[in-house]
Amino acid sequence: MQPASQPTVWTRRQMLMWGITGLGTTAAAIAAGSLFRRPSLVKIPPVVESSSAADSSMFDPMMVLRDFDYGTLKQENGRTVREFEVVANSTPLQLNSAISFVSWNLNGRVPGPTLRATEGDRVRVIFHNEDGHSHSMHFHGMHPAEMDGVQPIRHGKTMVYEFDAAPYGVHPYHCHIAPVTRHISKGLYGMFIIDPPGGRPPADEMVMVMGGYDLNNAQQNELYAFNGLPNYYRDHPIAIYQNQLVRLYLLNMIEFDPAITFHIHANMFQVYRTGRSLIPSEETDVITMGTAERHILEFSYRYPGQYMFHPHQDAIAEHGCMGLFDVLPS
Repeated sequence: MQPASQPTVWTRRQMLMWGITGLGTTAAAIAAGSLFRRPSLVKIPPVVESSSAADSSMFDPMMVLRDFDYGTLKQENGRTVREFEVVANSTPLQLNSAISFVSWNLNGRVPGPTLRATEGDRVRVIFHNEDGHSHSMHFHGMHPAEMDGVQPIRHGKTMVYEFDAAPYGVHPYHCHIAPVTRHISKGLYGMFIIDPPGGRPPADEMVMVMGGYDLNNAQQNELYAFNGLPNYYRDHPIAIYQNQLVRLYLLNMIEFDPAITFHIHANMFQVYRTGRSLIPSEETDVITMGTAERHILEFSYRYPGQYMFHPHQDAIAEHGCMGLFDVLPS
């Protein structure tokens, strides 16, 4: 990977120095990584819960957007353990006013919970299968063979996946039971973020997972979505603040379409491929991803207003993978 150009590096340093000045933080505190964890540097616009959340059988994609599950923190034998509970089940999703779809999901939502740890943590995922089909959880990243999640966990059974969080970056997880395409397209997938030990600079962080819906089992998607529900962010624009850094964790889990692009209007973003670097590899306004590819994208908007984001395969955008950023004056 080629390092970013000098101007880009200095821009990031200037941003860090702005945070140091604003907080009056000492150099020792910066070295300890405390700056990266100070929420006071970031303002999140008030989030209004949508009417769909009133239905207990539905999840709210606006809440999914900034919901990070850090698990239950434990200390065992001198080590940090993050313990997560994940339940597979079937839930009907109202994809639009006319179409209801029976999803196979994790913790009642599509995508599943965004699990988050720091590199070196011990991760323990307690997986309960309450669905009528056999399922599993396969994590991308590094782990022993017995934790690879390719063995079926039958209805009513529990499997404990335990491994060290490595390497830092953005990783998908998904069911790996054949036919894998069907299990993924029904909704059994999610994101696993492993933070670098020193963290990343402050930002308005959010998660978007692109998925497709094969409504008639023809191995072809009829609808698409960011975070589970088609056109949700088109009808409920995402509020962000002008001139504030946005860090977007983006994952493509669309089956049956070999490649998908992601594009934002009237702006450019810095790309951290697979989240495996602290320095961006490129700047662009459109990026191409195969299934299970993922990146961190960073950007801020200079001008207030509403701006589209979507795949540049227009048919996919027009069938549900469409959203808006609502940039509020700072």
